[in-house]
Amino acid sequence: MELKTERIEIPEGCNVIFGQTHFVKTVEDLFEILIGAVPGIKFGIGFCEASGHCLVRGEGNDEALKEAAMNNAFRIGAGHSFIIILKDAFPINILNAVKMCQEVCTIYCATANPVEVILAKSEQGKGVLGVIDGSSPKGIEKEDGIAWRKELLRKFKYKLG
Repeated sequence: MELKTERIEIPEGCNVIFGQTHFVKTVEDLFEILIGAVPGIKFGIGFCEASGHCLVRGEGNDEALKEAAMNNAFRIGAGHSFIIILKDAFPINILNAVKMCQEVCTIYCATANPVEVILAKSEQGKGVLGVIDGSSPKGIEKEDGIAWRKELLRKFKYKLG
């Protein structure tokens, strides 16, 4: 068995949701969830089929994001993994709806940070062991960090005040 990492290429100004599902139906179900969730959302979906033709399946309402999602999915190559690349919306706007999709088993990350997928490769195929999402902490939050965090959440209107 071989261990390797694969970086998710995230287009400028986009976020990514990376997860595991169990059925080819997911591609169309996720499309319907996303298109109805946020007015003006742009997205692409890539899904790694794990049996039969074993193709990367894709959907989206933005061709460049769809192509980016499918190319990322192909490079990662882990059966039943999926990737959503979104623009003009954030994971917080759609994540619960994605998790409620009846085929979705796991969400590994939802982020705009650099992401590396940790993969195990065997004779059968590849599997996801986990992800490295962003960077390691550089310290412990102090009063100025608390003030910055609270100000940011209010700036984005996620908190009142």
